[in-house]
Amino acid sequence: MSAGVYTQLYVQLVFSPKIHSPIQSIVFQDSLNKYISGIVNRLGHKSLAVNGMHDHIHILYGMKPSLSVSDTVKEIKRVSSRFIKEEGRILKFEWQTGYGTFSYSRSDIDKVIKYIINQREHHKKETFKEEYLRFLREFEIEYQSEYLFDFHE
Repeated sequence: MSAGVYTQLYVQLVFSPKIHSPIQSIVFQDSLNKYISGIVNRLGHKSLAVNGMHDHIHILYGMKPSLSVSDTVKEIKRVSSRFIKEEGRILKFEWQTGYGTFSYSRSDIDKVIKYIINQREHHKKETFKEEYLRFLREFEIEYQSEYLFDFHE
């Protein structure tokens, strides 16, 4: 008998559509969030929260260790782009390249879920750019400004 693999990995992804491709309709955002949650689960991860605004999305999931973050993001972007074009009738939709990934301990999960669920309220006080730069600072991630998202300002 061999040993099993046991993990507890919680990851938040943040990425953004290209400037000419915002997701404007709140009703459509809700169905997109559910659709992305399904993609995450089909990949073998455990979707915990998906929400965003017209200019970005947050995805919190329990990570399946055999599937890399970059492969996960690539598949989410690929499949959700098709959904957005077909269901949202946004013909020229594209996600920007790049993403932010932030890891959390089990004790942080409830707080992060609430944060993601309350995006609309949160962004009355802070822009996506301010939020993203705050994440980079809080997680002590070095970055170069020219390689950040093109923010929808």
